[in-house]
Amino acid sequence: MVDLTELMENEVFMAFTSYTTIILSKMMLMSTATAFYRLTRKVFANPEDCAGFGKGENAKKYLRTDDRVERVRRAHLNDLENIVPFLGIGLLYSLSGPDLSTAILHFRLFVGARIYHTIAYLTPLPQPNRALAFFVGYGVTFSMAYRLLKSRLY
Repeated sequence: MVDLTELMENEVFMAFTSYTTIILSKMMLMSTATAFYRLTRKVFANPEDCAGFGKGENAKKYLRTDDRVERVRRAHLNDLENIVPFLGIGLLYSLSGPDLSTAILHFRLFVGARIYHTIAYLTPLPQPNRALAFFVGYGVTFSMAYRLLKSRLY
Protein backbone atom coordinates (compact mmCIF):
# COMPACT_ATOMS: atom_id res chain seq x y z
CA MET A 1 0.00 0.00 0.00
CA VAL A 2 1.21 3.48 -0.84
CA ASP A 3 2.06 5.73 2.06
CA LEU A 4 0.57 9.24 1.93
CA THR A 5 3.98 10.89 2.42
CA GLU A 6 5.29 8.82 -0.48
CA LEU A 7 2.42 10.06 -2.61
CA MET A 8 3.10 13.67 -1.62
CA GLU A 9 6.71 13.24 -2.81
CA ASN A 10 5.57 11.97 -6.21
CA GLU A 11 6.15 14.99 -8.46
CA VAL A 12 3.86 13.75 -11.22
CA PHE A 13 1.02 13.15 -8.78
CA MET A 14 1.49 16.60 -7.25
CA ALA A 15 1.47 18.17 -10.73
CA PHE A 16 -1.72 16.24 -11.49
CA THR A 17 -3.37 17.53 -8.31
CA SER A 18 -2.40 21.10 -9.19
CA TYR A 19 -3.80 20.97 -12.71
CA THR A 20 -6.86 19.06 -11.52
CA THR A 21 -7.56 21.80 -8.99
CA ILE A 22 -7.37 24.40 -11.76
CA ILE A 23 -9.69 22.53 -14.11
CA LEU A 24 -12.21 21.62 -11.41
CA SER A 25 -12.30 25.25 -10.26
CA LYS A 26 -12.99 26.30 -13.85
CA MET A 27 -15.78 23.75 -14.05
CA MET A 28 -17.29 25.05 -10.79
CA LEU A 29 -17.22 28.58 -12.23
CA MET A 30 -19.30 27.35 -15.15
CA SER A 31 -22.19 26.46 -12.84
CA THR A 32 -21.91 29.92 -11.29
CA ALA A 33 -21.94 31.46 -14.79
CA THR A 34 -25.08 29.49 -15.65
CA ALA A 35 -26.81 30.74 -12.49
CA PHE A 36 -25.66 34.31 -13.23
CA TYR A 37 -27.10 34.23 -16.75
CA ARG A 38 -30.35 32.66 -15.52
CA LEU A 39 -30.82 35.38 -12.90
CA THR A 40 -29.77 38.37 -15.00
CA ARG A 41 -31.85 37.27 -17.99
CA LYS A 42 -34.72 35.98 -15.82
CA VAL A 43 -34.73 32.62 -17.58
CA PHE A 44 -35.65 29.61 -15.48
CA ALA A 45 -36.14 25.91 -16.10
CA ASN A 46 -38.45 25.11 -13.15
CA PRO A 47 -41.66 26.82 -11.94
CA GLU A 48 -40.44 27.06 -8.35
CA ASP A 49 -37.34 28.97 -9.52
CA CYS A 50 -39.39 31.86 -10.93
CA ALA A 51 -41.94 32.08 -8.09
CA GLY A 52 -40.24 35.22 -6.78
CA PHE A 53 -41.02 37.03 -10.03
CA GLY A 54 -44.76 36.56 -9.97
CA LYS A 55 -47.60 34.09 -9.66
CA GLY A 56 -49.57 32.06 -12.18
CA GLU A 57 -49.41 33.29 -15.77
CA ASN A 58 -47.02 36.11 -14.85
CA ALA A 59 -44.47 33.58 -13.57
CA LYS A 60 -44.84 31.36 -16.65
CA LYS A 61 -43.21 33.95 -18.89
CA TYR A 62 -39.93 33.26 -17.08
CA LEU A 63 -40.12 29.54 -17.91
CA ARG A 64 -38.30 29.72 -21.20
CA THR A 65 -34.98 29.15 -22.88
CA ASP A 66 -32.41 31.76 -23.77
CA ASP A 67 -29.56 31.39 -26.26
CA ARG A 68 -26.95 32.80 -23.87
CA VAL A 69 -28.03 30.60 -20.94
CA GLU A 70 -28.09 27.53 -23.17
CA ARG A 71 -24.63 28.31 -24.53
CA VAL A 72 -23.14 28.47 -21.01
CA ARG A 73 -25.04 25.34 -20.03
CA ARG A 74 -23.76 23.41 -23.05
CA ALA A 75 -20.19 24.51 -22.33
CA HIS A 76 -20.61 23.23 -18.77
CA LEU A 77 -22.02 19.91 -19.99
CA ASN A 78 -19.10 19.57 -22.39
CA ASP A 79 -16.75 20.11 -19.43
CA LEU A 80 -18.47 17.29 -17.55
CA GLU A 81 -18.13 14.97 -20.54
CA ASN A 82 -14.40 15.66 -20.88
CA ILE A 83 -13.06 16.50 -17.43
CA VAL A 84 -14.44 13.41 -15.69
CA PRO A 85 -12.54 10.98 -17.98
CA PHE A 86 -9.42 13.15 -17.61
CA LEU A 87 -9.67 12.88 -13.82
CA GLY A 88 -9.88 9.08 -13.80
CA ILE A 89 -7.34 8.38 -16.50
CA GLY A 90 -5.05 11.18 -15.33
CA LEU A 91 -5.03 9.82 -11.79
CA LEU A 92 -4.09 6.33 -12.94
CA TYR A 93 -1.57 7.76 -15.38
CA SER A 94 0.06 9.93 -12.72
CA LEU A 95 0.45 6.91 -10.43
CA SER A 96 1.96 4.73 -13.19
CA GLY A 97 5.38 6.38 -13.03
CA PRO A 98 5.44 8.45 -16.24
CA ASP A 99 8.22 10.88 -17.10
CA LEU A 100 7.60 14.20 -15.27
CA SER A 101 8.02 16.45 -18.31
CA THR A 102 5.73 14.28 -20.45
CA ALA A 103 3.09 14.18 -17.73
CA ILE A 104 3.21 17.95 -17.21
CA LEU A 105 2.88 18.44 -20.97
CA HIS A 106 -0.25 16.25 -20.94
CA PHE A 107 -1.75 18.14 -17.99
CA ARG A 108 -0.96 21.61 -19.35
CA LEU A 109 -2.30 20.80 -22.80
CA PHE A 110 -5.53 19.47 -21.35
CA VAL A 111 -6.11 22.41 -19.02
CA GLY A 112 -5.20 24.92 -21.73
CA ALA A 113 -7.48 23.20 -24.24
CA ARG A 114 -10.43 23.18 -21.83
CA ILE A 115 -9.97 26.85 -20.92
CA TYR A 116 -9.69 27.78 -24.60
CA HIS A 117 -12.73 25.62 -25.38
CA THR A 118 -14.77 27.59 -22.84
CA ILE A 119 -13.58 30.91 -24.25
CA ALA A 120 -14.38 29.74 -27.78
CA TYR A 121 -17.82 28.54 -26.67
CA LEU A 122 -18.83 31.63 -24.72
CA THR A 123 -17.38 34.34 -26.96
CA PRO A 124 -18.40 32.64 -29.48
CA LEU A 125 -15.36 32.23 -31.72
CA PRO A 126 -15.94 30.80 -35.20
CA GLN A 127 -15.36 27.13 -35.80
CA PRO A 128 -13.00 25.28 -35.91
CA ASN A 129 -11.72 27.00 -32.71
CA ARG A 130 -13.97 25.10 -30.36
CA ALA A 131 -13.59 21.81 -32.23
CA LEU A 132 -9.79 22.05 -32.19
CA ALA A 133 -9.79 22.75 -28.46
CA PHE A 134 -12.11 19.78 -27.90
CA PHE A 135 -9.95 17.41 -29.93
CA VAL A 136 -6.72 18.55 -28.26
CA GLY A 137 -8.21 17.82 -24.82
CA TYR A 138 -9.70 14.54 -26.01
CA GLY A 139 -6.41 13.57 -27.63
CA VAL A 140 -4.49 14.26 -24.42
CA THR A 141 -6.80 12.01 -22.41
CA PHE A 142 -6.56 9.31 -25.07
CA SER A 143 -2.76 9.65 -25.11
CA MET A 144 -2.57 9.14 -21.35
CA ALA A 145 -4.89 6.12 -21.61
CA TYR A 146 -2.78 4.64 -24.40
CA ARG A 147 0.49 5.17 -22.51
CA LEU A 148 -1.05 3.72 -19.37
CA LEU A 149 -2.31 0.61 -21.15
CA LYS A 150 0.92 0.21 -23.12
CA SER A 151 3.14 0.38 -20.06
CA ARG A 152 0.94 -1.23 -17.37
CA LEU A 153 -1.38 -3.62 -19.20
CA TYR A 154 -1.53 -7.07 -17.60
